[in-house]
Amino acid sequence: MDKQNITQAMIDAYDEYTHLTLDRRGFMEKLSKLAGSGAAAAAIMPMLAASKASAALTADNDERLKIKMVTYPGAGGTMKGYLVIPKAASNPLPGVIVIHENRGLNPHIEDVARRLALEGFVALAPDFLSPLGGTPENEDAAREMFPKLDMATTIKNAEASRAYLSALKYTNGKIGAVGFCWGGGLVNQLAVASPKLGAGVAYYGMQPKAEQVASIKSPLMLHYAGLDERINAGIDAYKAALEANSQKPEIFIYAGVNHAFNNDTSAARYNKEAADLAWSRTLGFLKKHLD
Repeated sequence: MDKQNITQAMIDAYDEYTHLTLDRRGFMEKLSKLAGSGAAAAAIMPMLAASKASAALTADNDERLKIKMVTYPGAGGTMKGYLVIPKAASNPLPGVIVIHENRGLNPHIEDVARRLALEGFVALAPDFLSPLGGTPENEDAAREMFPKLDMATTIKNAEASRAYLSALKYTNGKIGAVGFCWGGGLVNQLAVASPKLGAGVAYYGMQPKAEQVASIKSPLMLHYAGLDERINAGIDAYKAALEANSQKPEIFIYAGVNHAFNNDTSAARYNKEAADLAWSRTLGFLKKHLD
């Protein structure tokens, strides 16, 4: 089974399962019908999902990096995070919060944090499931925890993450945030809540309400997948509200690619060309606004 055998209808069904109301049993029944059999569905499922077994782009023992798990005060409890610091830095560096998808803090997001550190940032990947005990090993169990989070508290924990990173001796106090899917939505919400956020990059993230946008002070870069109808429905209203607030967001829509196109551990949805272009734009944007 290769990528060409996976149809858009299968990808759409997976998105319905992971983000909307379709449960796992219903999804597998739907996928079996689309694939022609239960056996074919079972073969396709790992290609749709993110795979922890996929090779990281950066080693978790890279000698150029200092990596450690940290804890810090959150909104009414302790937050956990994955902190990555470039060893060769002679001066304080800008910091970037890396906000995970609705699977929690996993090896892929840790890998993204290491990539940022190798580009000259101090990267912190918080575990926003910390209030519920932290990200479990099982991806489905992690996904089921997200509806239990209190969003107001979660936004406060994002601001606590920014404040923690800003206060570290390794950083210059200029802190940005990059987030993916659920994390992209949280970047948008952090921009609403925090006038001290230096820059925000949201990959296919849910947009805030138009009336919230007047609070946004930080520059924003917004990446969207051309086939992601669910998230893209909010682009025009968000763009109009930002421009009415004298903001000039950098918005990019990548034609012909799916939600989660940046996640290289998801074989069916990853698009290297779009991911590489979005990443280069992200790095340039963060360096422009945080250096």
